[in-house]
Amino acid sequence: MSVIVIGSGINGLVAAAELALKGQTVTVLERLDRPGGAVRTEALTLPGFRHDVAAMNLSMFAGSGFHKAHASVLATHGLEFVPVDRPFASVFPDGDYFGVSTDLEETLSTIRHPEDQAAWKAGLVAFPGKAGALGTLLSARMTKGGLSRAGWQILRSQGFTGALDLMRLLVSSPRNWVEQTFTDPRLHAALATWGLHLDFAPDISGGAIFPYLESFAGQAMGMVIGKGGADTVTRSLVQLIESRGGSVRCGAEVDRINVVGGQVQGVTLTSGETLKASNVLANVAPRALMRLLSGQSGDAGFDAGMKAFRHAPGTMMIHLALSDLPPWQAQALKKFAYVHIGPTLDDLARTYQQAMAGLLPDAPVLVVGQPTVFDPSRAPEGKHTLWVQVRCLPADIRGDAAGQIQGRAWADIKQAYADRVMAQIEQYAPGLSGLVLGRHIVSPLDLEAENPNLVGGDQVCGSHHLSQNFLFRPVRGFADGHTPVKGLHMVGAAVWPGGGTGAGSGYMVAQNVR
Repeated sequence: MSVIVIGSGINGLVAAAELALKGQTVTVLERLDRPGGAVRTEALTLPGFRHDVAAMNLSMFAGSGFHKAHASVLATHGLEFVPVDRPFASVFPDGDYFGVSTDLEETLSTIRHPEDQAAWKAGLVAFPGKAGALGTLLSARMTKGGLSRAGWQILRSQGFTGALDLMRLLVSSPRNWVEQTFTDPRLHAALATWGLHLDFAPDISGGAIFPYLESFAGQAMGMVIGKGGADTVTRSLVQLIESRGGSVRCGAEVDRINVVGGQVQGVTLTSGETLKASNVLANVAPRALMRLLSGQSGDAGFDAGMKAFRHAPGTMMIHLALSDLPPWQAQALKKFAYVHIGPTLDDLARTYQQAMAGLLPDAPVLVVGQPTVFDPSRAPEGKHTLWVQVRCLPADIRGDAAGQIQGRAWADIKQAYADRVMAQIEQYAPGLSGLVLGRHIVSPLDLEAENPNLVGGDQVCGSHHLSQNFLFRPVRGFADGHTPVKGLHMVGAAVWPGGGTGAGSGYMVAQNVR
């Protein structure tokens, strides 16, 4: 019998592609009328403007084990990256900025204090060794054997003292790391902002890893985005699957997973059609998997853990078609892929606290993406797209921290909140509104309505706090993607190694399917 993959997000497609390359017959089932999950590119505003629906940064995919193994095959199916030499910057109220470029001297020129310049250079020197050790851990299988092998490799490469230093970094909060490494509060905020990409406010333990990796990886290697859009990954994977005899069926929503005697038998679609399979890979959020299993897997501990799985705060996406790049007060910002707006550590912490309390943040943390700086093919000649990610928003609104927006339903207030975000950007780029040719707003609940994996607009499919990461993602004892049902496997951002475009769970789980 064939293998069925539920969901055509990046992990589902990577798993299907890996299985197809191994000679298995694979069918991917997607409820929407188009594949890709959060890795899609669409004309959301005006004809000729292509917007990444959610994911924009493809560096994790480019560096993934799957891509390294199959880069040449993917290239023959159209996968193409665009290199980015200025990956990110942060802007501050005085109009100044800090920016990371692959040119070390350019980066250092935006760091005010000599001691911080020295710390940055020292961090860059140490980065290859530390990143290699972290990569060993972050790509390890969360099993006794996998962890033992990873631990031994890290101990051999780092030594006992180095391994302890790495462990300290693993449990540090973003604030711990930035304040112990640098003196300038601007640098503290600029680097800690990366933590909020994975639900780590400045003072949450375990949140230092992502800021550390993104900061120095941006300096050492830059970043990549997709040529023509992030969907270059989706299109190439679909073509690869189909070229090996597999299929990707869109508009095919799964109603239930069929289990007999603890063994998966296949799935039944909402149309009533039943498909048989000896293995099913579910690229779905925990609560969706439990719904497909009618609430029971046969293991009470697994079921309780899946039902208790906690999601991160929501995200709003604002997609803009522009007649020109934003008129940043700091003109150099027109050269960067990302511009973060979150001036201080306390701003980041306040935004997170407000969202967790159910309040619309008065000044949310913003990630402003400028993909057409590096890939002009995404817009008509001379025009641009802007990708604005509004971080840390409540799915259920209890009030407005600014006391200005009275509504409590996203459908009623998303335009007003988008106006707040635009006004916030204009503090740093006066006149931006006058350049807008088209605007498309996606609230946290809009995100979930289109992609049920993004519960409450949570774009990373579950908090990555230590209690729900590593061996505990999604549930202790099941971090390698297996489930209590024989032949049923989980893949996706809810499974170790978690969110992002690296597709680690899809690749690792597919290698275990027989």
